[in-house]
Amino acid sequence: RYQIHTGLQHSIIRPTQPNCLPLDNVTLPQKLKEVGYSTHMVGKWHLGFYRRECMPTQRGFDTFFGSLLGSGDYYTHFKCDSPGICGYDLYENDNAAWDHDNGIYSTQMYTQKVQQILASHNPRRPIFLYIAYQAVHSPLQAPGKYFEHYRSINNINRRRYAAMLACLDEAINNVTLALKQYGYYENSIIIYSSDNGGQPMAGGSNWPLRGSKGTYWEGGIRAVGFVHSPLLKNKGSVCKELVHITDWFPTLITLAEGQIDEDIQLDGYDIWETISEGRRSPRVDILHNIDPIYTKAKNGSWAAGYGIWNTAIQSAIRVNHWKLLTGNPGYSDWVPPQAFSNAGPNRWHNERVSWSAGKTVWLFNITADPYERVDLSTRYPDVVKQLLRRLSQFNKTAVPVRYPPKDPRSNPKLNGGVWGPWFKEDEKKKKADKSKGVNKQKKNKNKNKKKAN
Repeated sequence: RYQIHTGLQHSIIRPTQPNCLPLDNVTLPQKLKEVGYSTHMVGKWHLGFYRRECMPTQRGFDTFFGSLLGSGDYYTHFKCDSPGICGYDLYENDNAAWDHDNGIYSTQMYTQKVQQILASHNPRRPIFLYIAYQAVHSPLQAPGKYFEHYRSINNINRRRYAAMLACLDEAINNVTLALKQYGYYENSIIIYSSDNGGQPMAGGSNWPLRGSKGTYWEGGIRAVGFVHSPLLKNKGSVCKELVHITDWFPTLITLAEGQIDEDIQLDGYDIWETISEGRRSPRVDILHNIDPIYTKAKNGSWAAGYGIWNTAIQSAIRVNHWKLLTGNPGYSDWVPPQAFSNAGPNRWHNERVSWSAGKTVWLFNITADPYERVDLSTRYPDVVKQLLRRLSQFNKTAVPVRYPPKDPRSNPKLNGGVWGPWFKEDEKKKKADKSKGVNKQKKNKNKNKKKAN
């Protein structure tokens, strides 16, 4: 489902927010369990944990080993959300995994866990393994030996990033070798995907694409990925069709011969034939997002959106070759690779092309201009109107944003120093029952006193 259909269309789930993926959203592992799959998750969850029902083991995973938050230290698995609000964040199923707190770098630790799972499972029984490595998210940390090949990179952030990626490459290789060693490989499908564009301020590079992580420019939303499997009909081919993360749900359930309930309103499509046989994608559009809370564009208006859409609102949509952005799309520069400058802003600032503020509608032909250098919004007003109407249609189906304020009870200090579920819905009820119980006890005591007298 698109973010507008889960209520998670604004920002991310913060550690201190009482928020998680709504419990009525059926997950991929839940559907795969219905058809006999063992389901295991290793790595980063980041879908909320404020109550027990939000935890991975309650959302379809038989086992979970990893972190609940979006980022943290790769060695200590410790994370501060703000000064004084700090805690440990490594879990085995529903409990803090203190016994694994021995300073192993998370990429390597997660790989060892995956190898253990594969070694102990029967390869003739179906298995779904979701591995969400922490790398290459900040903080930029990597074991020393991976730096050796990258001494020529002056920019320290870029060098660290390269070392982290080298370690991740090795991890993917080790997982693949384990699939072969334990007899899974011939009947396996490996999907490798990134979640967003790079962060140039933290070693990443999207050049020559525009923008960065957290924006709706191609540099923020176009992610690399590949599918590797002996079951693919066309191997070694490049797919240039439209594919979106929502497509994995129907694609994998259909491959596993599971059932997709007719009443579930899905935004994804089964794209297996597109990937395996090179067929056209059933998808003609992608709603990148509509975020009604993000900072409104000062110059945005209904008039600028032809009375169809308020262009102050941050949104982006792709229909066939066309992409439309409205509102404040985020950091919009083109940042050249910083591999050989020591954070030398002089060099890459000279190469970057900035966009003056003031605009609130952009239109690009992404096939012809993937770098978003030629804005066509004034040349094709009819296309702009058409895409604004599509945006407006999508917006009619949006659910309200879920972005609750901080809950002070989330502080790990109140939870044994660990980030974890803190919200107890039946607390009030318990308190009410308790006070009833206390009153009863008092009454009984008084009765007994009277009897004694």
